[in-house]
Amino acid sequence: MIRCLLSLALFSIVFCSTVRAETKSDVVVYGGTSAGVIAAVQAKRMGKQVVIVGPDKHLGGLSAGGLGWTDTGRKEVIGGLSRDFYHRIWKEYQNANTWKFQKSEDYGGRGQGNPAVDGENRTMWIFEPRVAEKVYEDYVREFEIPVYRDHWLDRDPGGVTMSNGRIKSIRMTNGEVFVAKMFIDATYEGDLMAACGVDYHVGREGRDVYGEEYNGVQTGVLHHRHHFDAIPDKQRIDPYVVPGDPASGVLPRISPDSPGEKHSGDHRVQAYCFRMCLTNEPENRIPFEKPANYDPAQYELLLRILKAQWNEVFDKFDPIPNHKTDTNNHGPMSTDNIGMNYEYPEGSYEKRKQIIREHEQYQKGWLYFLSHDPRVPSDIQSEMRKWGLPKDEFTDNGHWSHQLYIREARRMVGKFVMTENELLQRKATPDSVGMGSYTIDSHNVQRYITAEGYVQNEGDIGVKCRPYQIAYGSLVPRKSQCQNLLVPVCVSSSHIAFGSIRMEPVFMILGQSAATAACQSIDAGIAVQDLPYETLLEQLVKDGQIVEHELSKPRVKKGAKKLSGVMVDDREAKRIGTWTRSTASSNYYGECYFHDGDKRDGSASATFTAKLPYPGRYEVRMTYSPNRNRASNVPVVITHADGSTEVLIDQRAQPKIDGSFVSLGKFRFAANGSVRIGNEDTDGYVIADAVQWLPVK
Repeated sequence: MIRCLLSLALFSIVFCSTVRAETKSDVVVYGGTSAGVIAAVQAKRMGKQVVIVGPDKHLGGLSAGGLGWTDTGRKEVIGGLSRDFYHRIWKEYQNANTWKFQKSEDYGGRGQGNPAVDGENRTMWIFEPRVAEKVYEDYVREFEIPVYRDHWLDRDPGGVTMSNGRIKSIRMTNGEVFVAKMFIDATYEGDLMAACGVDYHVGREGRDVYGEEYNGVQTGVLHHRHHFDAIPDKQRIDPYVVPGDPASGVLPRISPDSPGEKHSGDHRVQAYCFRMCLTNEPENRIPFEKPANYDPAQYELLLRILKAQWNEVFDKFDPIPNHKTDTNNHGPMSTDNIGMNYEYPEGSYEKRKQIIREHEQYQKGWLYFLSHDPRVPSDIQSEMRKWGLPKDEFTDNGHWSHQLYIREARRMVGKFVMTENELLQRKATPDSVGMGSYTIDSHNVQRYITAEGYVQNEGDIGVKCRPYQIAYGSLVPRKSQCQNLLVPVCVSSSHIAFGSIRMEPVFMILGQSAATAACQSIDAGIAVQDLPYETLLEQLVKDGQIVEHELSKPRVKKGAKKLSGVMVDDREAKRIGTWTRSTASSNYYGECYFHDGDKRDGSASATFTAKLPYPGRYEVRMTYSPNRNRASNVPVVITHADGSTEVLIDQRAQPKIDGSFVSLGKFRFAANGSVRIGNEDTDGYVIADAVQWLPVK
């Protein structure tokens, strides 16, 4: 009898140890990012059982990981739970105890008066990591959402169980299984999406894949001050260990490889960094320590940049409350670890951990180098020594952020692909579930050696856009691939479109919309791709999501609606060579104007072609934004029925016709006419904006 009982007990122990823990719910959110928490809250508000499971130990992703200087764009298009998050942040800062090292009335910021609150004095957009994390933890506690932390999806075959095009369950590396009717991949990497066999892309598409202007390799394009052209007097930096001697080898952090053909696609993704939370509050400051395996040779390039009189080290020490910063990349060699992340998106967990450690090592070394290396200019070094890591942030991680800024990893190729054409409103966006508005922004992807033998960064893009709609189809895979998965972070978009969509307020907007669709699809018993948009839209609007806004309507300057004749805008022109889109001047026609970058070499031209309503005589006018740095001798060729005529236009001078236009002359035209603007032997920036044909009576 005793032997039987012992055998039964042993059998029970063995049996129980092999049974996998199984958690069932209506919705599983994989990933505790800002989007993941908001998605879970929305699912719970809609009466569904929901769990958050993922590798994160801390909730909130980047919003709680150091990105406290929020990239909002236009706050007017942030609604729903995303806006509620920022309102809760504001409420935290109404508590006097939140202000540990600074009085609330003393806090101010750069460029927005007091950037802490928006114009309505309701929402806090600038915050400390610890405060953001508290808000996310309050969400899951308030809505009683179970959170399974440090749970990693088993990416081996069998980690995701599918049947008839639907996910049935997902298994973690510890053996735990999660079963649900709907799944939301809210990770920055898109691991669940990829494990389901959904199509995705890593890297930059070529410009022609989606008919975009700004995608692909961007050699010769310098949008921000993150390049070596930002150095005073455009001093060139030698890339070799022994200057001028290629045989001596290339300095660290510079690629000897070819950057690739301009506008071609490649495998590269924009650089990562940690959004560092630093403080200069003596009571709360931990001085920068020498990191393990510190190698000052890794920063030889930075030393050469400093010797060339570049002095913008502290320009992105953006102030957040309590004498802290959200410190972001700025300059030719800053916190972005350019070119060291290509293997991250599809890397194994161990490979990713190695890359994260390398990024941490690089940035801590960067801080130590600037604050301790005797070769660093004394004014920079003394200022850097005033800063350190805050004692009250990231207390379980050595006061260093627990979240690397994964600016881009996998991007789904789903039911609808968002491109720059939708963001710049060249094409309509179907079935809007939210809006974005931040500048189309890609950080550099590589640092290479130019044909002239100097160092250059490549991949940086900054293109302004009006608020734009985001399609529901960009959150869901193709129906043939998976019917119960939504992806609000690694959305279906091109590299260049993702450069704007990838902002934390937008991720929370899309997380809420994804959860709404998931819950409604459960109720209807249908695939997420079959959910009627009208049904989804009604709930989104009810819950405060903003899916359209007056700000998204085109701004037409110079009273263009009153202009008669035939107008041809810069976006309709055929541009050859390098032209840069700009809205820096306040005086332009349509959405923007283009400039040639002051090349002066004849490599750029813009041809405006008009289809005229009838043959006859027309006065041809052009518009430009005048400035002292413009060319005074822009060659303009008008092609007409009697041949061609060239005139030189002084774009430094104020246009005389209504302060906007200059006349190029009156000519006879047949069916069409054209105007070509060039930059041959010019003496400044050449502007291409718009051309007008006016009938002459």
